Amino acid sequence: MIDMAASRYSFPYPVQELFAKRVAYFSMEFAIDQALKIYSGGLGFLAGSHLRSAYALGQHLVGVGMLWKLGYYDQGRNEDQTLRVDWQQKLYAYLEDTGITFTVRIHDADVWVKAYYLPPHVFQSAPLYLLTTDVAENDYVSRTISHRLYDGNAATKLAQYMVLGIGGGKLLDLLGYDAEIYHLNEAHALPVAFHLLQKFNKDREALRQHLVFTTHTPEEAGNEKHPIDLCLEMGYFSGLAKPEVQEATGIDDGLFNLSLAALRLAKRANGVSELHGHVASEMWGKYDGICDIDHITNAQNYSYWADTELYEAADRADDARLAERKATLKRQTFLDVADQTGRLFRPDVLTIVWARRFAGYKRADLLLRDRERFERLVTNTEYPVQIIWAGKPYPADQGAVDLFNSLVHLSHQYPNVAVLTGYELALSKLLKQGADIWLNNPRIPREASGTSGMTAAMNGALNLSTNDGWIPEFIKPGVNGFLVPEADYQHIGINEQDNHDAYYLYELLEEHVLPMYYERQHEWLALVKQSMADVRTAFGSDRMAREYYEKLYV
Repeated sequence: MIDMAASRYSFPYPVQELFAKRVAYFSMEFAIDQALKIYSGGLGFLAGSHLRSAYALGQHLVGVGMLWKLGYYDQGRNEDQTLRVDWQQKLYAYLEDTGITFTVRIHDADVWVKAYYLPPHVFQSAPLYLLTTDVAENDYVSRTISHRLYDGNAATKLAQYMVLGIGGGKLLDLLGYDAEIYHLNEAHALPVAFHLLQKFNKDREALRQHLVFTTHTPEEAGNEKHPIDLCLEMGYFSGLAKPEVQEATGIDDGLFNLSLAALRLAKRANGVSELHGHVASEMWGKYDGICDIDHITNAQNYSYWADTELYEAADRADDARLAERKATLKRQTFLDVADQTGRLFRPDVLTIVWARRFAGYKRADLLLRDRERFERLVTNTEYPVQIIWAGKPYPADQGAVDLFNSLVHLSHQYPNVAVLTGYELALSKLLKQGADIWLNNPRIPREASGTSGMTAAMNGALNLSTNDGWIPEFIKPGVNGFLVPEADYQHIGINEQDNHDAYYLYELLEEHVLPMYYERQHEWLALVKQSMADVRTAFGSDRMAREYYEKLYV
């Protein structure tokens, strides 16, 4: 072990020599602990696990994020149990005031930014700096920049990206953290590239040597674009003139594509699964001047997520203890189900959980596509089931909110169906402990990675999934999980794809999953143990954090 110093910055813990390169990791969200509500979903879960593993491995990495005053939102309920979006100020006494304040020029006005610090010892994570504009020196509009994660207003969103990117770059300069690598976890913090371009006297090659980029979006239309004139007006490019921006990024039309610019300015980029790496390379390959796109498959932190008692039983091949521990975990989960919904679930009944971000392509309602078969499933007395849905729709996505509420109304018809609110780290972990089947059915190839099934497997749940994202690298059908057979998705429409996937989802449940669970428990537990073993190292974030140093940073 060596104690590394980066310029004037005193790193707070010993660093392993293998990981001595100084990295600044920029992300809009970090899910490090339930108590720190500055995340919305998978991007934050990934970033939180990355920081936890960076700390465990002794990596010279600091996180740069935003201190969201109101978080993403709090998921409450109306009188009829439907979704209510709540905004509540968050207070974090354990964050340290760095005493550092500075300004970022936004819309020709100085906006004051204040930096807070999450020390490594609090949640066992790499050092994390969080920026806020909610300070007395700012007018009300400027203060609201750091109020809500993913604000729906385009100008506010760009201002957030500027505070994260330009503000984060300025903070590192003030801290004396001489980062060798600036890592953009998605393109939100792209303004740091233009801050650096000015710092390096507009030397693009110098910038390229310091910038890497992780893309998470497998469809070009899903990558953000904003009017370039609005970006210029707001100061997004750190004072670079329009011709300079166009020359540096190769983007000369009216819409500025954040991801394309990142791919042209960075020295390396990565997708977040093997499949996504191929999809991203093909998707962006039609553009000239982009960097190489490799892949580093997402992962989750084993130490934070895994149930150690389940693993102890599995390691000893003690099936009785494994089954007993899983039943105990299910009982704990079902206390929350009863508290929220008044439904009393049983630990001896197969429990299916669908819980994640409510995006359309993730198809929360695929299980309802054939209502006759759904009715047969939930009323089956020979092979009974319990079903739980949970997840947060984007609050401005009325279609997703309506879908969530339709599931709530549906659940009122069945004592064995529940919809839970408050899907954050704590409920996520609880549901994975309570699930027997973790249902994952995105439309192929829309899921870049998806990581919820990893942590489900770490808690003795079997994945039942379409073959997208990380799943092709993990599932061996009938050995460690269940896989929906693929169709020729490139040559059929969405409706046909949904019909195909729903049909085989029911076939798997009726012909394989339920009979195995109820009639061949030894075989079921063999799959559970194999799944737990297969996910433990290959999809633990220690592996991922090492790969970032090996493949992206060094």
